[in-house]
Amino acid sequence: MATTAAKVKPAVMGYLPNDQPPFGKMILLGLQHVITMFPATVLCAMLMGFHVSTVLTITGLGTITALIGSKLSMGKFIPLYYGSSFSYIAAVTAVTHAQFGVPVSDHLLSIVQAGFLATGIINVVVGLLIRLVGGKEAVDVVLPPIVTGSVACTIGIGLGAAALGMASGSSSGIATGSNTWWVVALITLVATICYSVYLQGKGFIGLLPILLGGITGYIIAIPFGLVNLAFTSAVIRAPHITFPVFNDPMTISIIFSVGVMCIATIPESTAHLYQISLYVDHLAEQKGVQKVGLSRYIGLNLMLDGLDDIINGIFGSTAGTNYGENNSLMVITRNYSGPVLIAAGAIAILLGFIGPLADLVTSIPTAVSGGLAIYLYGVIGMQGIALMMSEKVNLFDPRQLAIGAVILIVGIGGNIGYPGGFIPFPILTGIFPSGLPAIATGAVFGILLNLIFVFFKPAVEREAIGEKAATD
Repeated sequence: MATTAAKVKPAVMGYLPNDQPPFGKMILLGLQHVITMFPATVLCAMLMGFHVSTVLTITGLGTITALIGSKLSMGKFIPLYYGSSFSYIAAVTAVTHAQFGVPVSDHLLSIVQAGFLATGIINVVVGLLIRLVGGKEAVDVVLPPIVTGSVACTIGIGLGAAALGMASGSSSGIATGSNTWWVVALITLVATICYSVYLQGKGFIGLLPILLGGITGYIIAIPFGLVNLAFTSAVIRAPHITFPVFNDPMTISIIFSVGVMCIATIPESTAHLYQISLYVDHLAEQKGVQKVGLSRYIGLNLMLDGLDDIINGIFGSTAGTNYGENNSLMVITRNYSGPVLIAAGAIAILLGFIGPLADLVTSIPTAVSGGLAIYLYGVIGMQGIALMMSEKVNLFDPRQLAIGAVILIVGIGGNIGYPGGFIPFPILTGIFPSGLPAIATGAVFGILLNLIFVFFKPAVEREAIGEKAATD
């Protein structure tokens, strides 16, 4: 009996996409997702002049719709959370001239919404084409692991300056914080890492490191005077809904200038799906169940991205993308539950209607968010490396090195080195008045380099193919 008992493996803690935790645990895990997405989503809304309550509500609705769409389409959830995308900020503010935190006129919002609808339609069309031409195998020709892995790595590391800016109070480039910001941020960071490492395997509490780290940082921030506990919002409030217009002279220009920015979100979304698929399958293997294989559903994933943007465009929210920081949260906690993400979307919707609840989340100090972001953004970059390792990318091959090198330098260098992450490029000022979006440009360069190598193979590879054909 003792021998038999010794062979029994301990239960592996974690949730696969179709797993549903008990209700109370599901709410806590969902709240952790909301805390993770909140800083970036709210910051995007405030930078672009959109109403924060509306953005929270509609991004929550978009997330729930995408999750239900994946479940109805293939019988399983694609566990991704949708928030506001930074890729559209320059194109939008060029039209709205938004001042930080001040909502612009309904008319301007309605014009921009037409552009968001365009991004949604483009994503749906691209996703449909991918599904028609053969899924992952066909996509790997254009977006091989060296591209998607390098893009993921670029996104995470490229956000490093933003994380440090939040931690130090200098996200605008001007130091507004103090040493206390660093103290709070570093305590939050170290506490969160300790929770994620030392609570792993300790039951349900091991799935809550970000929530616990955020609470720790929040408590530490109170005596430093960084927490504003003045709740001023009405108990119940209605989100400010606006609808797109198509008869304004600016509409065509906006549709083009905003719609084209999906060149940033398509590689990003594909990289996120590859990342999460890798880790979901690893958990399934540990649990001794069949692998889920989410990476097969690239086309559907892009169609759901497009559906999310269409919902945002219709109701007055910012164009979105699935969030790498929430992917990082899932990897850290090994919680990939679709029902938990639906709960998170429902909480986000409530934030738009319940003023005190939104005030509570808004009261989380930026220093605390920065401490969490250092960890979460770093994990995004590490997932990109893990993806390339898993796919056995040969980094001794000059072609692979060239593709990865260009993506990393253009994406990271441009994102950190130029205002707003836009590289000055005078030739295309008519299309990109603020410059080329660095991460998207790095991804496009990598895709083009890869296609050159696909169609113009080196002599060594041509000879190898010829010898193989002769042997066969």
